[in-house]
Amino acid sequence: MIDYSALPNRSIACIDMMSFYASCIAVLHDLDVRTVPIAIVGNFEQKGAVVLAASPPMKKRFGVKTASTRLHEIPSHPDIRLFEPKMQYFLEMSMAVTNILHKYVPPEAVHVYSVDESFIDLTGTEKLWGSPENTVKEIQKEILETLQLHSSAGMGPNMLMAKLALDLDAKKTGFAKWTYDDVQTKLWPITPLSEMWGIGRGTEKTLNNMGIFSIGQLARTPLEVLEDKFGVMGNQLFHHAHGIDLSDMSSPSVERQVSFGKSQILMRDYNKIEEVKAVILEMCEDVAKRARDTFQAARTISLGIGYSKNAFGGGFQRARTIHDATNDTMKIYNVCIDLLKENYNKNPVRHISISITKLEDEHSMQLSLFEKKNWKNRKLATAMDDIRNRYGSAALLRAVSYTPAGTAVKRSKMVGGHKE
Repeated sequence: MIDYSALPNRSIACIDMMSFYASCIAVLHDLDVRTVPIAIVGNFEQKGAVVLAASPPMKKRFGVKTASTRLHEIPSHPDIRLFEPKMQYFLEMSMAVTNILHKYVPPEAVHVYSVDESFIDLTGTEKLWGSPENTVKEIQKEILETLQLHSSAGMGPNMLMAKLALDLDAKKTGFAKWTYDDVQTKLWPITPLSEMWGIGRGTEKTLNNMGIFSIGQLARTPLEVLEDKFGVMGNQLFHHAHGIDLSDMSSPSVERQVSFGKSQILMRDYNKIEEVKAVILEMCEDVAKRARDTFQAARTISLGIGYSKNAFGGGFQRARTIHDATNDTMKIYNVCIDLLKENYNKNPVRHISISITKLEDEHSMQLSLFEKKNWKNRKLATAMDDIRNRYGSAALLRAVSYTPAGTAVKRSKMVGGHKE
């Protein structure tokens, strides 16, 4: 049994903007995101461009799905409104929301989780604003009145419970509060496991193979069994299944970096393997740089390839664990190329993803005695990273980026991978 009386019991809310990108566009064009079918498309010049965001009516009435429906698949209908993204404007609206939160609490009591979602700790603000529940509703009201953005909010005694209340309850009702008393009645019945924040499809499959199909079953699994199977992550799974999260706003568990990755939907079909290799090299450079910037190195490298719908879709996702952790661009690239050669079936490629996991402190890396250039390569990479950090990502690029297959030059002129 868990003694919840000994655990922190704060007043934390997780506030999420409803259909944020579509809502921002709706505000800009004086539309109602709740009634108008709106789709934001990556690039009107590319018929295969992907829908980046859609309003609720666009999803319900026309079956448009974000990240999978393409421009040429959107039905021709007079009610539908199509727009290209305005990333700079979206970021400005996100900052406006954050500024409203700062009116109620100091900056250290706000954690911006994503462009459209933030945590706010209202513990101790009762004498200023009244009950935390009413304060959250007042914040939602102010966001709506000043920015015309609708929102949902979940509250809980910690960040985890606030997030769960948001995802599993508040997005249907607008507001929901969960307490430790709700763990067994609201959290434990959840199935499939991937419905819970923090459990991905891969982890779900592994847990299913262990005979675990609900959060309640996960909570009743012995801690030592989960730790033996998942290591540190097993400890987190056990405690999260009980609604326990000991992180604070200054160092939330959601910030813990467990991987670095990059995913890219190509603007055209790539039919030649050399073209695919060019983009993979660009992506490896980006992923490796992010690892180097935080002085981390990885042992497991994953490559995902998605084939064009013109080839009936499909693809593969493969990973390889190497003996010595690395953040060297070319070492990561070479592993990806091996995975590509072993699994590529020569179909046109439309989507590429790369990730590195099993991270460790770079200073623990073993430098092989047989690779004398290791340290020189690291110093060279550091110099290149410094130039990019100071002058921009396109200040120094590999030659492949200037070939017709390269995407780095064009993407460097965008915000978040899209037009400003």
